[in-house]
Amino acid sequence: MVAPQHNILAAPWRYSQVAPMADAEFLQWVNLLEERTGINLAANRKSFLLTSLTVRMREQGFADYQSYLDYLLNGAAGRVEWETLVDRLTVHETRFYRDENALSVVRDVFLPAIKVDKERPVQLHYWSVGCASGEEPYTLAMLTEEYFEYHQQAYQLGITASDISTDALSLARKAVYPANRMTNMPVHWRARFSTAVENGRYQINEAIRKRICFTRINLLEIETSPVGLVDLIYCQNVLIYFKRSVRLMILDNLVKHLNPAGMLILGAGEIFDWHHPEMESIVSRGSLVFRRNPARKGKII
Repeated sequence: MVAPQHNILAAPWRYSQVAPMADAEFLQWVNLLEERTGINLAANRKSFLLTSLTVRMREQGFADYQSYLDYLLNGAAGRVEWETLVDRLTVHETRFYRDENALSVVRDVFLPAIKVDKERPVQLHYWSVGCASGEEPYTLAMLTEEYFEYHQQAYQLGITASDISTDALSLARKAVYPANRMTNMPVHWRARFSTAVENGRYQINEAIRKRICFTRINLLEIETSPVGLVDLIYCQNVLIYFKRSVRLMILDNLVKHLNPAGMLILGAGEIFDWHHPEMESIVSRGSLVFRRNPARKGKII
């Protein structure tokens, strides 16, 4: 479903053609985005909003912000269009093996603390929050596979990977990536976990893909999330887009999804002075790490 083709802008779009927006109108857009997604758009991001809106309005045939806003707020077609716009307004910058500090916590602290039984497989469930186009959960699956293979321990892993963007999730399910997304990846991983396809791209192998379930979750609705109890929640560079009050709400609800001794790993600087009676902080360089009802004290990574 596309927008009615009235007020079409015929000339090719150029940045110089972005129309001005009054402060009151900008606030209207900021409030709508926060109300529906929880994302807080700062005043210094106004030019980003205007550019993104103008590009999408031109694609859909709208000449002014108000008529496009009216369309978004009315009817089923507006709801569908809103999903596309949200995808344009949310940042999906990611790559494989993006944060060595956070991944070292998984490899050197979380996984070694798991009780193993050589007689039966270890069973694990992760949640990758704000997974974008999938590089993060695939990285976690590869790291876990390598760890348990080295320790000759059978295991079963399921990863729930969530994002608000349906377009990003569609890319994640296809699992086809350009080579430049893999530059941080350990050299042997590309050969082991992916297969070269057309145009210099690579597809993640099925053995890794089948461990991950991609699903759309709006973090404002996290209380009704279908994700059950998990052993690890990996949430990197997601909370920075929300106001502090919303961050606290999200974190408190994430805790409810952690198994006893489950671990929560956040990006550095995503929250300050957060305390939860069921969580203990683990000192870590470059990441914020918490464990639910930990059996032992944290250590420096």
